[in-house]
Amino acid sequence: MAEPTGDGVSAPLPGRCGFYVEKKKRYCKMVVASGKTFCGEHANADKEGERERIPCPLDPKHTVFKDNLTKHLKKCNSREKPHPVYYIQDINAGPDDDEDEIDEIPLADRGKEELDSLIKKLKKAVQGLNCKHEERILSHPALCEALSDPKNGDSAFKHLKQQASLLGNMKALGLLVPNRCFVEFGAGKGKLSHWIRVALQGSDNVHFLLVERSSTRFKVDGKHKSAGSMFERLQVDIQHLSLCKVPLLHEEGLPLIGVGKHLCGAATDLALRCMLESAQSDSSKHSDQPPRKRLKQEHQREREGTDTEPRSAAVETETGDRPAVSGLAVALCCHHRCEWKHYVGKEFFRERGLGAVEFAAFQRMSSWATCGLRKASDRRDGSPPQGDGSEQWEEEEEEHEQGGVAIPSSLDGIVSAEDREHVGRLCKLLIDYGRVDYLQRKGFTSSLQYYTSRDISLENVLLTAVPTSTG
Repeated sequence: MAEPTGDGVSAPLPGRCGFYVEKKKRYCKMVVASGKTFCGEHANADKEGERERIPCPLDPKHTVFKDNLTKHLKKCNSREKPHPVYYIQDINAGPDDDEDEIDEIPLADRGKEELDSLIKKLKKAVQGLNCKHEERILSHPALCEALSDPKNGDSAFKHLKQQASLLGNMKALGLLVPNRCFVEFGAGKGKLSHWIRVALQGSDNVHFLLVERSSTRFKVDGKHKSAGSMFERLQVDIQHLSLCKVPLLHEEGLPLIGVGKHLCGAATDLALRCMLESAQSDSSKHSDQPPRKRLKQEHQREREGTDTEPRSAAVETETGDRPAVSGLAVALCCHHRCEWKHYVGKEFFRERGLGAVEFAAFQRMSSWATCGLRKASDRRDGSPPQGDGSEQWEEEEEEHEQGGVAIPSSLDGIVSAEDREHVGRLCKLLIDYGRVDYLQRKGFTSSLQYYTSRDISLENVLLTAVPTSTG
């Protein structure tokens, strides 16, 4: 068994696994069976363990008893499953581009002249852009009780503050209204959709699509099964999701609102294409889709005099095959995980004399904005977890906020720490403005704002868009 390394953790939590996870600097938090010291995953650490565990051939991130391998492979969550009807390979990946195939040179292998040239290009490219966003740190009454609950720890409080501001900004944009289908990309546990539902309590005809590519524990979807809303979870990579083929959208015909909290890197670009391109392009290829019901529903509400909700200003396609998009609100993060192939702001970059080579460098340099700034705030009180998944929140936040690209020591003599942080922020800014430009080209009024303070989250920029008024 691995031993603690003097970080203050002296013993595992009661009833939890006794294996010390060196990478996370803490004990494993899995529940153990009665009389056992280790969980099944770390059973090999127990010298008394008689059954051998081996890495799963389908996903080596977890292990399985060797004598139970055949049975495990039949039910492993990593096994290949039949694709759902809304799965279309690479529909949101973006067009093929000769520039997509480039040799990415690590920052550590770039000399001072090359880095200076890149930084000079970066500063020229951001000229004319607003380098400091408007601060719009808002809140919403739906989260007042949760925010004042002393049972919530520091990590939970930070998440709640972000969710409250997201809802406050959505309300200010007129996006918290009924007769809509909210699509939460990178939904995870579905907390954001949960609070949107709470904010719209008592409203009819509100539906949610929760898009998440991996299976998730502590989901909150079940809390709303009898709340008059429809929660549907799609376990699919955004890259392959065709919204126009999701049965719920055909049945309800509601305008869409895209939302996301910490939508990592390329996932933001995939989500934008999913909302604004894949449905349109795919609908032209499939003429056998059922007719939409939205116009019929709206005409009926007009006749009955019950159509009191704000109309979506989004313009539908001429064929009317796809749902209108009423807007979006996405909290951005992890620009170092962006990819040129998927990036929606290519035209924006090209207009500034930049391409795939510069993007690859800026994408890596964007990690300089946050790398090394976050101080870990590990729980050291030894108290058991509350059972709602809150013990994972801090790890998730840390993954989003840490750059993921280690800063080589060789850069210390080339770019100072202060300059690196400034350059990293400019890289994020340029990448984000490419997304704003894309949305504007699609007929939306889009903006970037600080939706929370940096002591709550270092990734504190919100991308919003509403259809441009034609009136």
